[in-house]
Amino acid sequence: MALVCLKSSFKPYSQPTADKWIITKKGPSTPLRNFDHLCDNLEGELKLYKNVLKNVGEQSVKGLYMVDAMQRLNIDYHFQEEIDEFLATQHTIFSTSGSGYDQDDLHRVSLLFRLLRQQGHFVPAEVFEKFTAKEGKFSNKVSRYVKGMAELYEASQLRMPGEAILDEAEQFSRKMLKEISANIGFDKAVFVRSILEQPFHKSLPIFTSRNLFHCTHGMNRWLNALQDVARMNFNMLQSACQMEILHISKWWTDLGLANELKYARNQPLKWYICSLGCLTDPSLSEERVDLTKPISFIHLIDDIFDIYGTLEELTIFTKAVIRWDIEAAEELPDYMKICFKALYDLTNEISYKVCLKHGWDPSTSLRKAWGRLCEAFLIEAEWFASGKIPSAEEYLKNGIVSSGVHIVMVHIFFLLGQGITNESVQKIDCTPTIIASTATILRLWDDLGTAEDENQEGKDGSYMEYVKKEMRNNEMAREVVMAKIADAWKSLNREFIMDDSFSSSFKKASLNLARMVPLVYSYDHNQCLPKLEAGVKSLLYDQVPL
Repeated sequence: MALVCLKSSFKPYSQPTADKWIITKKGPSTPLRNFDHLCDNLEGELKLYKNVLKNVGEQSVKGLYMVDAMQRLNIDYHFQEEIDEFLATQHTIFSTSGSGYDQDDLHRVSLLFRLLRQQGHFVPAEVFEKFTAKEGKFSNKVSRYVKGMAELYEASQLRMPGEAILDEAEQFSRKMLKEISANIGFDKAVFVRSILEQPFHKSLPIFTSRNLFHCTHGMNRWLNALQDVARMNFNMLQSACQMEILHISKWWTDLGLANELKYARNQPLKWYICSLGCLTDPSLSEERVDLTKPISFIHLIDDIFDIYGTLEELTIFTKAVIRWDIEAAEELPDYMKICFKALYDLTNEISYKVCLKHGWDPSTSLRKAWGRLCEAFLIEAEWFASGKIPSAEEYLKNGIVSSGVHIVMVHIFFLLGQGITNESVQKIDCTPTIIASTATILRLWDDLGTAEDENQEGKDGSYMEYVKKEMRNNEMAREVVMAKIADAWKSLNREFIMDDSFSSSFKKASLNLARMVPLVYSYDHNQCLPKLEAGVKSLLYDQVPL
């Protein structure tokens, strides 16, 4: 992948406060020093380590460690061709003659398994049978080593439906790691807890990589060199993000909807971060800016339904969106007319851009998606107005749509422009499993009771509350929700590995959206997002010393 160098850097915005994510102007900032020199240095280091990985050898464990390090340091997209080639070779070796490594080494087998599945290669879960004893239970003999247990836990996060041995691996390794952490040194205990709280498959390296930039590794020269690459890459990515925020700021200011909808969320920076989390490849700058725009409308329309509109007005608004008819909105209040007109114009703008770039007019699909979203919002508004209490499953079925995930993913599908055919368009119009799984994860996380969002009045209902009513047991209700989230992750993993209907970039974006959910919905008792705020501060405002 060619490295795109931006020639200037800006810090034009204040850092996000606890309760607002408004982009505000700040005084002039100091550009990133020696930016052109940094570009040249990074290009040289990338060329060197592309050759190292290419020539590492077919059965080199070092190659596995290098790929893992590149991914954790968030520099793997620079080495994608070399990683693809190396892991394809590993998969061929595995498929024809076993792993090619010491098959009694739990750490190495687990690492190979995880790297291959993360790359979209199917590897049977039965590779772990050699580490089990009676009745599929893992042998206590393998539990003594922290690295082996840690990597087994990481590998178990890629399990698919029906893989009982990986369910057992997850439970066993989690239990063992908790026991181990109580009897080891402080640094190792912190390492173990971080894995349990945030396994790699369910995290976003764009937010976590910085923690690894200054870890000391003694004489491990290649790893120390990759850390140098990662630090340079981080500062360049930070500069690119700041440039993208400039575009979002201008668009949002020019749109003027923050002035029309006084009580709606005014959080363009937060919406951009969601876009950045989905599309992490630096080359997708234009796509990130474009994706932020429909994300903003999901929240604006949600607030119209939750805060502003009467049921009659919301019904008319929904019909206008379904029919995609500007004239039908004339009888609506001005703020609704302005919002619909802005949505109408944005959809036409994105459709024109996609058609020009990829040769496909997505307007029909985008209109259908917005219509379905408004229908789902209207159903929730009708439940609230009538006092009806839906069943938990009835609520969840509608909530998968009202989550807005389908809106995000259908825009990503067309903005990426990969694999667009009549068949794939028909499939994405009907909310395929890969989207429904991500939407389920988002909806259930939102409803766990941690997402007490700003200015919301609790009109959306909660799957958690409905399950409590049905089960009359608060503790068991939470277990049901957590089990459903785990099942949704299994389905998402299966679709990512087994479904060839969509491009790998699209499938990765769906995974990334699911990975964003804990960051975006983990509110504290002050209705703040401490993890997300810390991540944004680190990513956008704090340069890494070189």
